[in-house]
Amino acid sequence: MVNQQPGTKEMMSLTPGGNRNAKNMPMTPDGQRDWSNGICDCCGDGAFGTWCLSCWCPCIVYGENSSRIEHLAQNGVPHPKGGDACGGDCWLHCCLTSFLGVGWILQIPGRSRIRSRYSIDGGCFTDCCTVFWCNPCSLTQEHREIQLEERSILQANGMAGV
Repeated sequence: MVNQQPGTKEMMSLTPGGNRNAKNMPMTPDGQRDWSNGICDCCGDGAFGTWCLSCWCPCIVYGENSSRIEHLAQNGVPHPKGGDACGGDCWLHCCLTSFLGVGWILQIPGRSRIRSRYSIDGGCFTDCCTVFWCNPCSLTQEHREIQLEERSILQANGMAGV
């Protein structure tokens, strides 16, 4: 008879980047989890300002989120300026929203990328419905998820929070 200790569960990668499950949300057997903050939780942890900006200028929050997640993916550290609010992603979103009313479509692959990075359960259909029906809440939820990883990196490096 062979006695064996149970194997360890695979943990989420901390490199590059920080803790991608900073609130230790429970994982499903297939390695997925829920968002760290609910879609209607727009006022917690100082997120009300982000939600307000998302209501009136969603292109700015979209641009910031896009540049922040890209910088984290490429460098493993938070964006030094907190994101590029008026970069190319922002202007594209702004033009599509202003002239055609479809800037929200850009957010579907962005939300999917965030879900993939943080192993968050969902799919293209839910992403589409979420950004269409509750765009400001969606952008705020994504902002907060990215912020949790950024804070974990800064705390690990002994720096002030984001």
